Amino acid sequence: MTELLDDVSWQGKIYSNGWTTAHGGVLDSTEPATGSVLAQVGLADADDVAAATARAAQAQAEWAAQTGPSRAAVIRKAAAVLADNRAEFERWLVREGGAVPGKAAFEVDLVLGELWEAAALPTQPWGHLLPASEPGRESVARRVPLGVVGVISPWNFPFILSVRAVAPALALGNAVVLKPDVQTAVSGGTLVARLFEAAGLPDGLLHVLPGGAGPGAALVEDPNVAMIAFTGSTAVGREVGATAGRTLKRVSLELGGNNALIVLDDADLEIASSAGAWGAFLHQGQVCMTAGRHIVLESVADEYLDRLAKRAQGLPVGDPFTGQVALGPLINERQRDNVHRIVEETVGAGAEVRAGGSYDGLFYQPTVLAGVTTSMPAFREEIFGPVAPVVVVRDEAEAVAVANNTEYGLVAAVQTGSPERGRELARRLRTGIVHINDQTLNNDAYAPFGGTGASGNGSRFGSQSSWDEFTQWQWVTFREQAHAFPF
Repeated sequence: MTELLDDVSWQGKIYSNGWTTAHGGVLDSTEPATGSVLAQVGLADADDVAAATARAAQAQAEWAAQTGPSRAAVIRKAAAVLADNRAEFERWLVREGGAVPGKAAFEVDLVLGELWEAAALPTQPWGHLLPASEPGRESVARRVPLGVVGVISPWNFPFILSVRAVAPALALGNAVVLKPDVQTAVSGGTLVARLFEAAGLPDGLLHVLPGGAGPGAALVEDPNVAMIAFTGSTAVGREVGATAGRTLKRVSLELGGNNALIVLDDADLEIASSAGAWGAFLHQGQVCMTAGRHIVLESVADEYLDRLAKRAQGLPVGDPFTGQVALGPLINERQRDNVHRIVEETVGAGAEVRAGGSYDGLFYQPTVLAGVTTSMPAFREEIFGPVAPVVVVRDEAEAVAVANNTEYGLVAAVQTGSPERGRELARRLRTGIVHINDQTLNNDAYAPFGGTGASGNGSRFGSQSSWDEFTQWQWVTFREQAHAFPF
């Protein structure tokens, strides 16, 4: 089978009306596990952004005028191309992003789900017949595309967090300019371009422009862009939201999380510790949905800590491309240093390391911290690393208060022997998502996803959410004949 990136003509270029020379230079795509150079990617600058958005705006009207089934066919073809080439996508996620193979396969499965859900959007009802206010007048409300959607995606789940906005936006008649993170520019950008190119998406509708803060700011400010879909840190999200507000753009922000896994005193601790380990250590904890605070009732805290620490100590860490490991490398040295700073400052404040707490290169050992309090850095900050801080509480009321003691509000999970007890507790949690007798890392293409507070500005994606995000209402009335008015 010919792979999508066999032709090296894409290297050092951006995708904008085909593969074109980037004005921002080139960047080596490196493998975090080894430091090896995997490829060269083109870097966009503000001029590239302006050219791309102008071309996208020009191409969008014709795309929106196509029938829903014809747009749906392109998205279905993209899913078929991905299914036939998934090994290539998984390999890039492993090598460029540091994912273990299971995580890479899971991410590709998520993207396939998003593509199939997006393909169903254009053939859904897209309007309402409204009551007539007077005889001879017909009134309808219909959904119309926004125009050009700017997508800014991160490095941790680069493929899904690009496609989750790109696919529904295209399906509903928009053009898209995607700016993937430069650290995963191939798996979050180049392969997305190749995927839709192979699916037969018409020219000018998708532009992929890797770059840093400069082209990102240009995209947010560009007058041709009607909406920004941003996934990334809360700090940058605040800047994106402020700029989008000044330019009166629609903005969808999926930001950080500091998520609580609550373990009640009737939980099965073997299962709860498994959920805790998976929630804390999947993809080295570099997930906005990571279980970043383990809140455990005191009567079961010692046993939970013992079981969680034992699981952490048994997880192998290493190069996911060459070894059978559970955790790969952190994405870069800056990320590793920040993780270690939080661990050291928390230990310095009185916490105890029960597992891990050390690193070799970019490989950070899965870490369990006991004796964490609400004033410590590991409780207050989003760690974005393989660290499980455990906080002991007296009862359910304190568990809820501690879980809600954060500016974030993305997701929470509850482990309990009583589902009704879990449901009642969930009603008191201030998060956009709650999972009972599960862990925090869940995603369904057909479900709304989003948080509150510093985690973002509400739910997006899922079928109905995609209509809400990527289209706007237009009210249209019809009369058989024009008539005169009093003036």
